[in-house]
Amino acid sequence: MTDKLRQDAEVMIKRIIAENMPGTSVRTALEAHTFTGNIYLVAIGKAAWTMAKAASEFLGDQLKSGIVITKYDHAAGSIDRVEIVEAGHPISDENTIRGTEKAIALAEKLGDGDELLFLVSGGGSALFEAPREGISLADIAALNGQLLASGADIVEINMVRKRLSKVKAGRFAQIAAPAKIFAVVLSDVLGDRLDSIASGPAAPDLATVEDVQRVAEAYKLSLSELQKRYLLDETPKEAPNVETVITGSVKTLCESAKSAALELGYTPVVLTASLNCEAREAGRFLAGIAADIKSGASSFKAPCAIIAGGETVVQLKGAGKGGRNQELAFAAARGLGDLNDVLLFSLGSDGTDGPTDAAGGMVDNQTAGKLREMGIDPARVLAENDCYHGLKAVDGLIITGPTGTNVNDVAVLLCR
Repeated sequence: MTDKLRQDAEVMIKRIIAENMPGTSVRTALEAHTFTGNIYLVAIGKAAWTMAKAASEFLGDQLKSGIVITKYDHAAGSIDRVEIVEAGHPISDENTIRGTEKAIALAEKLGDGDELLFLVSGGGSALFEAPREGISLADIAALNGQLLASGADIVEINMVRKRLSKVKAGRFAQIAAPAKIFAVVLSDVLGDRLDSIASGPAAPDLATVEDVQRVAEAYKLSLSELQKRYLLDETPKEAPNVETVITGSVKTLCESAKSAALELGYTPVVLTASLNCEAREAGRFLAGIAADIKSGASSFKAPCAIIAGGETVVQLKGAGKGGRNQELAFAAARGLGDLNDVLLFSLGSDGTDGPTDAAGGMVDNQTAGKLREMGIDPARVLAENDCYHGLKAVDGLIITGPTGTNVNDVAVLLCR
């Protein structure tokens, strides 16, 4: 890769992550809120530890006790007065159940004079789970696998799976009542739909039974008779004991990319903060924009940074390893092959793209050619959904480790 472009990309990646850490925004939300009773805490999601740490430091002895449920290796130490449970993601496991039952027990004990600080971030759907009677974790995992492989978006996925849960779709708010809940939410869902972020444990559910039935039919989901019955149960449509503040989203992610690009000498253009399509189609589209810029057919002129934030989907047809950001970048590589001074990276803000240790991928005009020289067919890699190994072969993986935040993804095309 062009050294200058890669250096610029690495600077941008660090800035994007650093500026979207949730600690500052959590403290700002707490400063603006007046607590009126005993304070308890439940934090769920990939950013749960970071959010809870900031809250504990801000509240001090006002915080009576709390529970953090986060992904394995996402906790960075102990937190005063708070128990930490690490659990499975994207597939729930027995630790998920154990942590969630502890949160339920805490919420059930709350009364009129108590207030629950509920810190929510992406990944909460898998990490905060207590299946309804007759439903097992294996049932939920199988349904989740169907949904992920179908190409359904995150709103549709959550719409279905939360119907099988005792805590999702506003039901956790009912468990905590009559206590008040102050929810501080880090959004990883396009449009910031509260009923979809972590499957909306403390939010009124906007989806109706009819909506859920349409999704189940559209993706030809295989469901047991019990699951079908649960999909017909209506969910809470109000949460009067809940006040919610959204502290971060993909919009702030794009703004960080924009400001970093500007400082590096690029003209930044936020193409969209609502990218929602197949990952490989997004990659091909951005490669097409690069070709137009280089040929002079585009109104965008180099040096420029084309920014697209959102969350793409992957249809799993192969048996390979990867994630949506890796697939987006890899799909773009083939279209960049005849262009000079171009680079594209796609980044998951949480640092874990799909079931891998990579945050995303980075490619340029040399990527596809290098793979062919190694005897690796880029088309075959895409067909097998094996972009992790394809990118690893050409040093194209972005490795950050768990970041402590989670506000969707951002793809950036750099042209010089």
